[in-house]
Amino acid sequence: MLQIRNVQEHDYTSIIAVINDWWGGRPMADMLPKLFFIHFQPTSFIAEENGEMTAFLVGFLSQTFPGEAYIHFVGVHPDKRKDGVGRQLYQHFFETVKQQGCHTIRCITSPVNRTSISFHTKLGFAIEQGDKMVDGISVSSNYDGRGNDRVVFVKEI
Repeated sequence: MLQIRNVQEHDYTSIIAVINDWWGGRPMADMLPKLFFIHFQPTSFIAEENGEMTAFLVGFLSQTFPGEAYIHFVGVHPDKRKDGVGRQLYQHFFETVKQQGCHTIRCITSPVNRTSISFHTKLGFAIEQGDKMVDGISVSSNYDGRGNDRVVFVKEI
């Protein structure tokens, strides 16, 4: 049975140990510093099945835009994809931040991550208008620095 709990500081080690493998060898660990596991525990979650981590979501409430929350990073074990674990984590996040007065959720992904784009649009996220098109998808160029274009999502809850 799937259990969802808040992240703890010690979870950083186990997530960083698998993150690059879960992304097919892409170097992702640098995008998830330990500070998220210290400062954003109330809005970040681990999904476990039989005591084993199957997925995680790291998110936070916007300090700049009251009523908004941001999902920074989500990972699902490759063997658990398509099992609904990611959807359950997102729903848990939505419910948690809604109780804190949030009505808007934002997140981003890379234009090459077609699986992520599909997942987010199926969850009801809209792609915000960017400044260029990549393979028919609106993209914000240099969003994460020079050459790091991103697809920017928004969802009202």
